[in-house]
Amino acid sequence: MIEKIKALCLKHREILVYLIVGGLTTLVSWTAKFLWNYLFYANTASPTVAQNTVLSVVENVSGIAFAYPTNRRWVFRSKNPHILTEMGSFVGSRLATMLLSYLLNLLLTNALGIDMRISTIVAAVFVVVGNYVLSKLFVFR
Repeated sequence: MIEKIKALCLKHREILVYLIVGGLTTLVSWTAKFLWNYLFYANTASPTVAQNTVLSVVENVSGIAFAYPTNRRWVFRSKNPHILTEMGSFVGSRLATMLLSYLLNLLLTNALGIDMRISTIVAAVFVVVGNYVLSKLFVFR
């Protein structure tokens, strides 16, 4: 039984490590977002469009700064010597999912009146999947 579990873990190592690193990235980016919201916006559950924009930038910049080195090293085990090119591709792909996250948060929070914490969780599901696909197909080939 243990051998079967080991074999499954080895077979799906990349996805398992991505889920761990993705979880840590989410923790880092949400901590930055909610701390900023607490410190500067009185912990509002309904930020304005301008506040939502700033929160999205804070969330994504902190997430990208944490995610690139961890994904490069542990998830995809990249040996690409062209780090700046690879990093540019990574940041570009993350900016695409940042736009997705931002638009989902605007739609859910500002247009539909859903609590920001709920819309952040919903957007994160789409972002995590999108980030993996973009990283796998375009960044860490």
